Amino acid sequence: MLTLSDYKNVIDLTYKPKPPLILSETEKSAICDEMLGTLLEERNEIAAFSYPYKVKRDLIWGYLNQRLPNPVSARFLEIQDKLFWSETLENGVVSVDTLDFKDGIALWQGDISRLAADAVVNAANSALLGCFIPHHKCIDNVIHSRAGVQLRLDCSRIMGMQGEPEPAGCAKITLGYNLPAKYVIHTVGPMVGVKPTEADARTLRSCYVSCLNLAKEMGLKSIAFCCISTGVFGYPNDEAAEIAVGAVRNWLLETGYDVKVVFDVFLDKDAAIYADILKNL
Repeated sequence: MLTLSDYKNVIDLTYKPKPPLILSETEKSAICDEMLGTLLEERNEIAAFSYPYKVKRDLIWGYLNQRLPNPVSARFLEIQDKLFWSETLENGVVSVDTLDFKDGIALWQGDISRLAADAVVNAANSALLGCFIPHHKCIDNVIHSRAGVQLRLDCSRIMGMQGEPEPAGCAKITLGYNLPAKYVIHTVGPMVGVKPTEADARTLRSCYVSCLNLAKEMGLKSIAFCCISTGVFGYPNDEAAEIAVGAVRNWLLETGYDVKVVFDVFLDKDAAIYADILKNL
């Protein structure tokens, strides 16, 4: 398994702030036309741009989900980044500094791709290349789709160097590109059968510890976790939350490292579970 020192020279981990950018729908539509021209040419399909802007944008989303981690031109990255960054700002950026922290931990309900943290955590699969299902609503798809093609390209370079699937409980880091977060930390949680085993619990704890260790190694000061291994991976929400909070609390106490930790939830039931656990700390 690769460590940060092994792969940090095969991808760019230099964070560069982006300036504010507002595009009109006409400008965004023109970018979509150019991006679609490239994507359709790759697919040996004929370009047709008589669609409304929102339809074209959905086509781009689906095509990029399916696209293999092949190189793209500098021009493609330039226009993609203009479009995606403009959309990020339109969606509304939420700084972790505005959240209410207690003992270094905060709870926030919403879209993790809106959080301006030093790092957000992506619940990935062992291929570490993002979700290839068009328009899928999983966190892996959301993060890759909002960040841009560079995320899959970076993950592909790391995995090519590693030469084997990413083990559950470990973590890798890339830039966040068109996300408000500076970095994305990718971790693979356990996939649960009928009910979690002790081994599953150890692996899930390891996900949180590995992400925090990587954040510390990078000198990051804030990290936002999604609900790792719940949903399609089958970990019961309440048990996963208990493990998450326990792992983070123990790590903060043991290391003494000064980092703000956000538990980001999307579902109301997860918000209630985490709120109940955190109020009893």
